[in-house]
Amino acid sequence: MRQRGASVQEEHAPNSICFGCGPANQNGLKIRSFRSEHGLEMEFSPKAEHQAFPGMINGGIIGTLLDCHGNWTAAMALMDQSGESEPPCTVTASYSIKLRRPTPYGVALQVSSEIEEIEEGRAKVRMTLRADGEICATGEGLFVAVKEGHPAFHRWN
Repeated sequence: MRQRGASVQEEHAPNSICFGCGPANQNGLKIRSFRSEHGLEMEFSPKAEHQAFPGMINGGIIGTLLDCHGNWTAAMALMDQSGESEPPCTVTASYSIKLRRPTPYGVALQVSSEIEEIEEGRAKVRMTLRADGEICATGEGLFVAVKEGHPAFHRWN
């Protein structure tokens, strides 16, 4: 995957402090998601501290990658659906992951996502994480747009 220019996070939420996707979180994962034909895609190179045990990535890190990437997939799809120039602030209503095989350390991880269902203000997303071409984890999530008054409403500003 070739990542060029600003990611959707850098473009739409440069001041976000989210641990997984916040460009402004110096200690976070700083995932960078880019548009693809059916949703978003990203590549992530884990660090040594992301291991659960030598040579294998921690399941919580995998969950965070899928959760944040899925959330941004929903936000971008909802923006496109509404015709707005900025995505709505979305939060995770629910998500689940299946750890299908150990995810190795030392290789770049590819995460892809696509919309399964979309309605006004909500989207169901399917996510897949691969290492060396092998599917290591899959997930699905429901992400919803929040309104003024919700604690997360201004989190991307």
